[in-house]
Amino acid sequence: MDIQMNELRIVESELGISVDVLVSAIEDALLYAYQRVPGAVRGARVEMDRITGKVTVWAPEVDENEQKIGEFDDTPGDFGRIATATAKSIIAQRLRDAEADRVLGSFKNKQGQVVSGVVQQNAGKNGESRDLLVDVGEHEAILRGEEQVPTEHFRHGDHIRALVLEVAVGPRGASVRLSRTHPDFVRRLFEMEVPEIEDGIVEIVALAREAGHRTKMAVWSSESDINAKGACIGHNGQRVRAVTTELNGEKIDIVDYDDDPGQFIAAALSPAKVLRVDVLSRDQRQARAIVPDGQTSLAIGKEAQNVRLAAKLTGWSIDIRKESEDPRNGLTSPERGLPEE
Repeated sequence: MDIQMNELRIVESELGISVDVLVSAIEDALLYAYQRVPGAVRGARVEMDRITGKVTVWAPEVDENEQKIGEFDDTPGDFGRIATATAKSIIAQRLRDAEADRVLGSFKNKQGQVVSGVVQQNAGKNGESRDLLVDVGEHEAILRGEEQVPTEHFRHGDHIRALVLEVAVGPRGASVRLSRTHPDFVRRLFEMEVPEIEDGIVEIVALAREAGHRTKMAVWSSESDINAKGACIGHNGQRVRAVTTELNGEKIDIVDYDDDPGQFIAAALSPAKVLRVDVLSRDQRQARAIVPDGQTSLAIGKEAQNVRLAAKLTGWSIDIRKESEDPRNGLTSPERGLPEE
């Protein structure tokens, strides 16, 4: 069985991938294929002649003491078809890899980072789609409609920033996808604005977002003299304001993370005031928050957004109760997360 060596040499000359690299990859793939054949001999190896392209499976010949004394040809009779298909697959994969290197270059390492770009045009036909093509320097990326905040509208020539959601290579070549709705977009923006986060002094422990409306972010620092929340807000609120401006006015609540679920839940329900948090079930992560009668709407939020984001942030199911409906009648509880005021 032979593999067309001229095809490998064409790949070598056009893409700069050595024949030896291609042959080694093909040999490894064929050995894996051979090992799945019934009766395959353990310890066999695949050898491909660099001149003729002939492929041979050499199996070890052993004596009665299991000592290797030679090799014999154990190439399966129908292995030619497998070898040809494998070679074509390897060449196709190398072509895709080379295309990725050519098209993406250093962009391969930018997944999860924030990049700046210029809106070029609508990616759909006749403007029927919200998908946008964005020039991000050496490459063109796509910002799909579902990755755009519904209240945002961009025009040709607008400068925008977005999170690199995916850098991939498929049958149609390389692609770069962007997002402005992903929670990590907010996370990366704060990393860029707050040196303490970049340096690892302040940590973003949790983040919950409903893009275009509100984000809740819990922060913490292992250094007792560092005010994690204050560091993210910045002097006169300049740091958080910079992020809010980038998000076109999206509200951002920054709270202190606490290992105590009651304290954490109370903080997460900001800007509402919480009188007490009762842990109903630690296993099922259920809690009840008691708030002043006049704070109920604020704690729940419009269309339940505030309590919903607080639940996402903390990972707890939260039941909001008015102080006048407190089932404990204001009595303290050994499970409460906050002391009564």
